[in-house]
Order: sequence, then C-alpha cells, then structure tokens
Amino acid sequence: MFRISTRGQYALMTMEVLAEQQDDTFVPMKKISHRQNLSVKYLEQILIQLSKAGLVEGLRGNNGGYRLVKKPSEYTAGEILRAMEGELSPRSNADSKALKTLGNEEFWTDFNKTINDFVDSVSLEKIVEKSHENNGYMFYI
Repeated sequence: MFRISTRGQYALMTMEVLAEQQDDTFVPMKKISHRQNLSVKYLEQILIQLSKAGLVEGLRGNNGGYRLVKKPSEYTAGEILRAMEGELSPRSNADSKALKTLGNEEFWTDFNKTINDFVDSVSLEKIVEKSHENNGYMFYI
C-alpha cells in the first residue's frame, strides 16, 4: 500500500500554517507546535528538513521562527511531500523480471504519473483556500 508518512502529512500541515501568515513575519515554532498539537522536537525535525530543501527559512532569537521563502501559490503539494518522502512511487524499486510484462509495466508507469501529476497540480495556496472553505474561519498567528 502506498502511503505518505506522518512526517509528510505534518510537513504539509506546517506549510499550510506558514502560508496562512498574512505578512512576511516569522512564525515561532511554539505557535506552530501548539496549533498542530505536535511536540516542538518533532516539529523541529520537520522544519529542518523543509529548510534544507529550500522551502522555508528560519530565524533564531526573540523574533525568530519560520516562514515561507516563496508565495503559497508557488509551492505544490508534490514539492513539499518529496522534500520529506523522496520520490513518490506506488511500488518499490525492486527490479523483478517476473513482475515485468508490458501491460503490467504500463499500468505502474501510468499509476505513478497519475499520482505525481495530481500532487503537482495542487498548490499550497489551494490547500489553504480549501481549509478555510471547510472550516468557515481563518487562523491568524
């Protein structure tokens, strides 16, 4: 079964929280942690990985925290998930000749393309908009 890890799911939620920030200020890690009911230590690991991927930037100190480096419309769910999960593929990389028939291989290629096309078609901005539509209110940090 193809699954996105909890780290990938929390990374997407973290990026959503940062995207909701109306101005260019840094959001303290404690606020993000509280909002997601997530330990600061676990969130820190996620933010470090997102930072290494160039998706967020951090600032230390009293007014520190994290913020997006681009506009929410410039991120895709696929980009964020790949930063945490690596390549998104519905099957293992096992190169078994027994599993390779033309029809079978074509199915997996199409399945992989469908998954990646979908996650690459959804912007972070769209995720935030859907969240607001479903909740009926906005969060301000």
